[in-house]
Amino acid sequence: MPINSFETYPMSWRPSRREIERRAQPFYKALAAQLMADIESGTILPGTKLPPQRELADFLDVNVSTVSKAFRYCSNGGFLTSVVGRGTFVAYDAGMNVSVAPDRTSLIEMGSMMPERLTGDAVAALVSEMMGDPSREDFFQYAYGTDGFYQEAARRLLEEVGVVPEGPVLFASGGQNALAAILSTFFRPGDRIGVDPLVYPGLKSAAKLFGIRLVPVGQQKGEMSEEGLSYALKNHHIKGIYVTPDFQNPTTHTMSAACRERLAVFAKKHDLLLIEDAIASLFTADPVVPVKAWAPEQTVYIFSLSKAILPALRLAYVVPPGRLKERLSSALYTLNLSQSALLMELAARLIVSGKCGALLALRRQSLRERNELADRILCGWPLAGGAEALCRWLTLPEGMTGQVFEGLCREQGVRLLGAEHFAVGTEAPVHGARLAIGAPDDRLSLENGLHIIKQVLDSYRT
Repeated sequence: MPINSFETYPMSWRPSRREIERRAQPFYKALAAQLMADIESGTILPGTKLPPQRELADFLDVNVSTVSKAFRYCSNGGFLTSVVGRGTFVAYDAGMNVSVAPDRTSLIEMGSMMPERLTGDAVAALVSEMMGDPSREDFFQYAYGTDGFYQEAARRLLEEVGVVPEGPVLFASGGQNALAAILSTFFRPGDRIGVDPLVYPGLKSAAKLFGIRLVPVGQQKGEMSEEGLSYALKNHHIKGIYVTPDFQNPTTHTMSAACRERLAVFAKKHDLLLIEDAIASLFTADPVVPVKAWAPEQTVYIFSLSKAILPALRLAYVVPPGRLKERLSSALYTLNLSQSALLMELAARLIVSGKCGALLALRRQSLRERNELADRILCGWPLAGGAEALCRWLTLPEGMTGQVFEGLCREQGVRLLGAEHFAVGTEAPVHGARLAIGAPDDRLSLENGLHIIKQVLDSYRT
């Protein structure tokens, strides 16, 4: 037997050189393709530690650089994650579908983070008023958000949550569009961003698209700790930090003022870019001071209107540091060419007329009623969130993973998302699931869905 024979040597993954050579691709790409296929098929399970690169290179009789390129290719695709001093692991969410689009075919939808339906009479009246405006033809043209009326409305709403823009506000076609512009402008493939261990799936999909790696930051009491931030900087060389300080998606945690200040100080000290995703800042009538206020020159603030006001308002106000505004503005222009004049006009009229406040009050009341229903039906089960949360975080019984729970609920007619959809890093995620309280079409559907969830939980416990 040759000296470097691996016939009886234990390896967590044994790629087939024959299969690799059959692919009409460079060797490293063919090796990466086989690795990703084995991950997607479940041949290699999430959390598996891969063989050292030198060992694989010896096994395949190739240069170490070939294996390194293959691993890097897979890492940029979100399949692998590396830990300094520990090795390379299959990402825990590598086999999960990043899409969280709603599925209403035959299921009670509690997976997608959609706000509940509200009566649209006030909005319809405004739209009718717009169509009767002598200048309505302007609403059908290209627009760029520089109009004084649009800027005034944006500033008015931003000031309600403690953000005072210096100079013009930028406009994006929703929060996801803003995220894509930020990632593609200020980060390069292979760069790393520090995030919570459970994070918004839309960020994961955007990061995967641009080859950016997400690194979980160590926590203390559900918040990024000083030690966790320092470790991520020293060992992963993070270039930025992403946070959703208010009603974090999916855990529903609202970040303390002390943590916001700590993040700001850390970002300024190490010249890191902070991305503050304010998807839910308006859900509470008494919002906490945003991170942006602590570190205005380090923070890009994204204020999306879809969740808090109207889902059809695919519009976001973006406030970057002054030194980055021109670059981000150019990126948004490249991605969109322009924004929807119809949506900008409608949003501005909603805000300036005061009808936005009425819609917010109605949404908060509806959320309180829906959350009271969830608290009553799931009484006795650990349910994080609160009266004004758009989703709730359910901690599952010991031994039940989020993926298993998701499957059991789906069999009974309810769609929700287990923790695996939100996980990043090498560690197995906590056993939990996100319940989108606002997603069911009506209260009866929500009530039925919650009863099914309780039955699944009770059946497991017994």
